[in-house]
Amino acid sequence: KKPKRVTSSFCFSPPWQCFRALCCKGPPPPRPEYDLVCIGLTGSGKTSLLSQLCSESSENIVSTTGFSIKAVPFQNAILNVKELGGADNIRKYWSRYYQGSQGVIFVLDSASSEDDLETARNELHSALQHPQLCTLPFLILANHQDKPAARSVQEV
Repeated sequence: KKPKRVTSSFCFSPPWQCFRALCCKGPPPPRPEYDLVCIGLTGSGKTSLLSQLCSESSENIVSTTGFSIKAVPFQNAILNVKELGGADNIRKYWSRYYQGSQGVIFVLDSASSEDDLETARNELHSALQHPQLCTLPFLILANHQDKPAARSVQEV
């Protein structure tokens, strides 16, 4: 006589949840979360970058006014990224959003004008010297490398 097949309603979840429930008696351990701030001038590509990292559509992207927060999931961690708008009238308020940050993403448009590149350089130096950021890891992303006017990393 064949044994009866036992099914359970909790196994309609993803397979790893079933495995953990049967073998490990609990949910998976939580992934560590890190709070980052993402800054750069308007049009540098901050919103596009975060949309790509979150697998969201890059159509109809609008410049951020104020700030937005996105949770970027990775296999071993979650990055809570606070994107700050890069308009002239918003940059003076950036430092109000630095508290609690554990890292910085600075995005610059490598194809921008000399004046905009100089402004970006000044904002980067200001952020590097800020007491709440000066000891944190920085990722400087020279975006728009696909454009004909893009500068090389050495030029930037």
